Amino acid sequence: MTDLLIQLNLAEIFSAFLVMFAIIDITGSIPIFIGMESQGKTIKPLQSASVALGLFLAFYFAGEGLLRLFSIDIASFAVAGAFVLFLLALEMIMGREIIKNESAGSGASIVPVAFPLIAGPGALTALLSLHAEYQTVNIMLGLLLNIVIDFLVLRYLPKLKRILGGDIVYVLRKFFGVILLAIAVKLFVSNIAVVIKSIAI
Repeated sequence: MTDLLIQLNLAEIFSAFLVMFAIIDITGSIPIFIGMESQGKTIKPLQSASVALGLFLAFYFAGEGLLRLFSIDIASFAVAGAFVLFLLALEMIMGREIIKNESAGSGASIVPVAFPLIAGPGALTALLSLHAEYQTVNIMLGLLLNIVIDFLVLRYLPKLKRILGGDIVYVLRKFFGVILLAIAVKLFVSNIAVVIKSIAI
């Protein structure tokens, strides 16, 4: 317990929090979440936050070993996430449902909310990179703060929708659809070369 207290560092906690908050960008995803709910897709805040936290913890402590278990490298994982983001962006821009809400039990809570919107390839990889710089306890506290914020945003989506209004949500949905499309393309382009090279070898 004493060792744990010694390892606690507010600067590290704040830095880890900021890094994860910037990459997860939960505030930028608000129009996406509102759009999904408008399409009748179910988002369960606790389920989304819990699954995202589980993915982060599994990836932090198991990391590349977990992916190797399924013969998957980080680059392939990122490309797969890019495809999901790409389809979601097309939904937002065109106003048509591509990712079907097949199960009333899970809805959109796990895919695409928990992954890849919260625990996306970029955020998971960033979490691994923090491992080399900060103490684990500080990283975990920074991560937990992010998960709490993610939960609160999802929990109070109806209020956020009322505050923003229908017209603003529509404009933001189209705008962030283009932004999300650009992120998906960038994520794909930056990792597909690595995947192709590994196949060639």
